[in-house]
Amino acid sequence: MRHAEPHPEPEQLKLTEVMAALSDPIRLGVVRLLADGVERNFSDLAAPVAKSTLSHHLKVLRSAGVTYCREEGIRCYVRLRRDELDTRFPNLLDAVLGAANTDDVGNRVGLAGRA
Repeated sequence: MRHAEPHPEPEQLKLTEVMAALSDPIRLGVVRLLADGVERNFSDLAAPVAKSTLSHHLKVLRSAGVTYCREEGIRCYVRLRRDELDTRFPNLLDAVLGAANTDDVGNRVGLAGRA
């Protein structure tokens, strides 16, 4: 996945775009996984969708400003923009993640090679 456009600055984040990005169970599962603060290689992510579909979900999260992606050689890494989201929309991520955990939304997303 190559990124042509820059990441949105924190002040450019739009609530409607962030909420739309978080409205899909696969994307919410990715966010739940990244909520531990660990940057992940794209290839470490596992979801019950084709790799091209997962790549699309990662692009939606990036475009909305929910995640930050960086390239290192041929590898791509993703992390949650927790601090930027918390500054722009206080408590939003905590509320969404809390509800996702309670309702078990996104539980089918995990790390490759782990059951």
